[in-house]
Amino acid sequence: MKILVPLKRVPDPELKTKIQDGAVDLSNVSWVVNPFDEYAVEAALRLVENADDGSRHGEVVVLTLGPDDAAAQLRSALAMGADRAIRIEANDDEIDAGTVVDALVAIIDAEKPDIVLMGKQAVDGDSNQAGQMLAGKLAWPQATFAASIELAGDKSTVTVGREVDAGVEYKKIPLPGIITADLRIISPRAVINHITPDSHEYQDGPRYASLKGIMKAKKKPMDVKSMADIGVTAAPVIKRVSVELPPQRPAGQIVESVQELVAKLNEEAKAL
Repeated sequence: MKILVPLKRVPDPELKTKIQDGAVDLSNVSWVVNPFDEYAVEAALRLVENADDGSRHGEVVVLTLGPDDAAAQLRSALAMGADRAIRIEANDDEIDAGTVVDALVAIIDAEKPDIVLMGKQAVDGDSNQAGQMLAGKLAWPQATFAASIELAGDKSTVTVGREVDAGVEYKKIPLPGIITADLRIISPRAVINHITPDSHEYQDGPRYASLKGIMKAKKKPMDVKSMADIGVTAAPVIKRVSVELPPQRPAGQIVESVQELVAKLNEEAKAL
């Protein structure tokens, strides 16, 4: 089984990002793997391994579009346990979701993975559209917002659990297919591959890269391609005009009664 995991580098969401002159100031940001993509890497590794004996029963390939320094985020995924990486040369301001999807289609045609497993969205743009667009382009089945994944014993289908308002919705799709990962996918028993004993419980969260894994990652293959190599032209149709902070919230108010609260919600806040 081969699993392709597209990932994106994003400014570290734990650090405060500055906005200057209508744009996000990226001059001194710390780049990290988009958290949902990191969860997808973890889920992919769980799908191809036997956690009891450490054996592998498939290949995990990670992919990103970005400049030279985006290789660091690919190395992070390789240190977690991914087998090899592909980086497509691109500048962040020259691509949009459509360009990303076109590039993914070209790589998928060449790699022929059984599963494309990706984060449900990137925490910088929050667009939540690449996975769905990719499934549409490929005419592949899709299961989005995966909170759990169970791989069939014959590896021909996956059953994905999705959290919805009324509980959990299960979708069974044939492979090859597209899966987008949500937060719960990194819970201890969220991924079942019927190779690792079903009773096994992982640690909660994505695995940390060990020193051994970091050293191995330096020797793992990373293929670098240009857009021209894969037959894709970067022609974004979405342009970010400006970025601004939301208006500052006004100070809270203290009311003396429920009647006054209802009146303010109705007349001032227009919430009723």
